Amino acid sequence: MRTISKNTLFLTASLGVLAVFAQPSIAQDAEQRLDTIEVIGETLEEGLPQELEIYGSDVETISSEELREQGFVDVSSALQMKTPGLHLAPRGGPFSYLDISLQGSRTQDILFLVDGVRINNRLYSGTITDTLPSSMVERVEVVKGGQSLFYGTQAAAGVINVVPRGYTDEFNGLVEVGANTNDGFNVDGFVRGAAGPGNYVLYASHDEADGFETYTNVQPSVTDRNRSYEVTTFGGKYRLELTEDLSLDLRYQHNDAALDYPGARLTKFAQNVRDEDIASFGLNYAPADNMELQVKGYWHDWDTEYTTINNVIGSPGDTVVVDQDTYWGYEDKGINVLGKYDTGAGFEVLGGYDYQTYSGRDDVLLIAEQEEEVHALFGQLRTTEDLIENAAFAVGARYNETGGVSTTVWNASGRYDFTDYLYAQGIVGTSFLLPTAYQLYAVDPCCSLGNPDLEPEESENLNLALGGSFGNGAMFSWQATAFARKIDNLISTLSFTEAGLDPTQPFRGYDPADYNFRLFGNVEGEVKVEGFELLGQADFGNGFSAQLSYTQSESEQESSGVTSDIQRIPSTYTKLSVGYSPENARFGVNANLLHTGEQISSVTGFGDVNYGDYVVADLSAHYFLDAARNHKLTLRVENLFDEDYITRPNSALVDGTTTGERFFYGNRGVPQTLHVSYSLAF
Repeated sequence: MRTISKNTLFLTASLGVLAVFAQPSIAQDAEQRLDTIEVIGETLEEGLPQELEIYGSDVETISSEELREQGFVDVSSALQMKTPGLHLAPRGGPFSYLDISLQGSRTQDILFLVDGVRINNRLYSGTITDTLPSSMVERVEVVKGGQSLFYGTQAAAGVINVVPRGYTDEFNGLVEVGANTNDGFNVDGFVRGAAGPGNYVLYASHDEADGFETYTNVQPSVTDRNRSYEVTTFGGKYRLELTEDLSLDLRYQHNDAALDYPGARLTKFAQNVRDEDIASFGLNYAPADNMELQVKGYWHDWDTEYTTINNVIGSPGDTVVVDQDTYWGYEDKGINVLGKYDTGAGFEVLGGYDYQTYSGRDDVLLIAEQEEEVHALFGQLRTTEDLIENAAFAVGARYNETGGVSTTVWNASGRYDFTDYLYAQGIVGTSFLLPTAYQLYAVDPCCSLGNPDLEPEESENLNLALGGSFGNGAMFSWQATAFARKIDNLISTLSFTEAGLDPTQPFRGYDPADYNFRLFGNVEGEVKVEGFELLGQADFGNGFSAQLSYTQSESEQESSGVTSDIQRIPSTYTKLSVGYSPENARFGVNANLLHTGEQISSVTGFGDVNYGDYVVADLSAHYFLDAARNHKLTLRVENLFDEDYITRPNSALVDGTTTGERFFYGNRGVPQTLHVSYSLAF
């Protein structure tokens, strides 16, 4: 029998009290009002992706309505099933690390933001996306193409931007409770409205589950257990109108989690216990209709204690403590200045300054405490409707300096509407990727030694699209996109000799003779990505809608004269979404289907393994229990046909082997799972 934690009980009780007190304020069609209610003006930063879309960037958006109607508990699942061109593979179900590819990219070429704050782990470039409850999300934006001009490092392929609920003058909110067949339970909710001279948003969530068996195969030495998790998030924000032209934003979010990471061999117990804090303040100033200025300061702190206890082969009951509450974490803080000025003569100028200071440490993989500072200046010149009515063009550049190493990038973008039913758009430019802390400072005796002299990777990016719409009554829209990317100055590992160093001499105070080091370095070679993306959408009327997308890419890396496919990137992926939700009906259904094509990974002892070529389908339905649409029941079946697939293959030594024999295993994809939830909108 599941034991409900104190956090769960407290949060459930709090949200229940909230719902009771909110009942007198409930109005007609509360569910619809949450999506149509007027949101108080967004800041320059919040509106930037939408502006980039006007000037030729391809932007995909998942709305809060889609998240709720289709029962997505987490943002990752919604991105995986609905976003054209995006491949996402969790390595252990919800709240786990991800392999992500956008239009054939590597994981490290995608920047992830929550409320304008970088979430990517600069220790290793990886990320966990689900730091914000889905009920708190206003929309999720995926900006495709090279975007380093405004966003800096890790945006070579694009940006995923999670926008929290906006401010309103009208009091409203949502409370939701749910359960799933992986012995899971969730409760979340938010309220917002006006308070005194300003506006507020408050939210909280709790998710926990026993989970499912993470691996397709395990050795007898492992204590076979499901990957469980328990995650609690709460936060809020407040906007104070200081004057008619000046406002102040204050925001804070806390996340704490206990996440199991079972192993396929030896592991008895492995768990990350983390505390995450995100805080920011922003001053928004609009002294005239043609001028805006925003100054934002932010702080992101991530602290984790990692514990691993292994069983001993051949000694039942004996264990070895590998790590006991061993620390790893980082702190990221900075100031951003962003301004916009409309000249009134057909041009608009957007520009600013970024400052970031980053520090991190890992006592598990031995990354010593270090600190990095980033300074950047950027600017963009844009046309307006005053100059060209049917077109919008922009050109800009960014100067970035980190640790004495400078990088300059640029891009040009534009969109031209030939008619109301046909357009062309595109973006071309350069981007960069700074080395991770592991690549710079690691001291991993078995494997790698960091190199503080590394330079950033540099990329050239191109996205071109042609699209349009047609139809009377039923409306159809389409878009065909071609993309290409080339990355130079690659960071990889080299022997000391390959790196041009004397293998008999110490480096960073470490003697190569005493360790099995390979040294990180910038290597000759390049990454090439080419492909295309097709998208079709239809609104048939009477509540019927459909979306079909197909992406094909070829991602290769050339190094030392050898060309090979980049690992773990699907050659093709197809997504189909079909929905039926009549405007005046109390019910709706949605189906999502994902086909992942050939996907290759080199596995030690087994060579190149294709673990793609699988189909996953989700089905969801919702029903409003009352005519006012305040009370809603949602059902969602994840992996409807219980497809047995893996998200990453691997191998390890067979228990007791004396010959180095290895066994094959894979991270198991989410099995067939039923989600049930009830929500109250007010």
